Amino acid sequence: MAASRYLNSAPLIWSFIKGRLWQSVELLTDTAPARCAQMLARGEVEAALVPVIEYQRIPELVVVPDVCIGARARVRSVVLVTRRGTELEGVRTVALDTSSRTSAALVQIIFREFFDVQPCLKPHEPDLERMLEGSDAALLIGDPAMVFPRGDLRVYDLASLWREHTGLGFVFAMWMAREGAAEKVLAVDFAGARDDGLEHVEDIIAQYEATLCLPPTELREYLLENISFDLNREMRDGLNLFYELAHKHEIIPAVRPLKQIGEPGMTNPLKGSVRWNS
Repeated sequence: MAASRYLNSAPLIWSFIKGRLWQSVELLTDTAPARCAQMLARGEVEAALVPVIEYQRIPELVVVPDVCIGARARVRSVVLVTRRGTELEGVRTVALDTSSRTSAALVQIIFREFFDVQPCLKPHEPDLERMLEGSDAALLIGDPAMVFPRGDLRVYDLASLWREHTGLGFVFAMWMAREGAAEKVLAVDFAGARDDGLEHVEDIIAQYEATLCLPPTELREYLLENISFDLNREMRDGLNLFYELAHKHEIIPAVRPLKQIGEPGMTNPLKGSVRWNS
């Protein structure tokens, strides 16, 4: 299996590394979310914590139910950055963090659907200073999005923008597996691993406090309040709408209903029921 080592992934993978599910799976963690998707698409791993947009792009995937990385409102680790004084309506070029897949699609949807703007998109390594040298705005995700100096910059939280315009939460990533490996992956207790990780959140905070140089209070708030690890109805509604708008704006060719491990042929009963603010 593969997953990133971003802080937002930590509660989902802690049990496999240090907790009660230690050594139950072989887990590769020195990789970015986009790289996890590539590894899964190439069959290099049987399961991975993958940006949700990739479910619509990689054929024959199934998702692990009930577990996700998302946010009901503010996420803090997925941000669009501009120079102070630059409004989103005036953005014409955006540098996109190459670590991202779902967030890059979300940026396009936010500009096109909510602001009626279609900026030029430029993939870029996550170096904020260089990104803003050649673009009006920059997308940063993960730990780098939490630690850069704000200074004369304006920071837009993407989950907050999504919530403001839709009234829904947003799902960024889920565990996914190749259909051929579904039976084997079904034996992995992903929900139990999440619960084990959240029970050891203080251990996770102690580990990341040194690497991110953020106070424990901020890390605790991030993990327990900003990030949602449960795929409840509101989060599922948000995911449905994201897929529908991605199709509307030709980011994906079609919308494939979610198919869960252990439930062959399952389609999303909430599809078509979502409404959002105009």
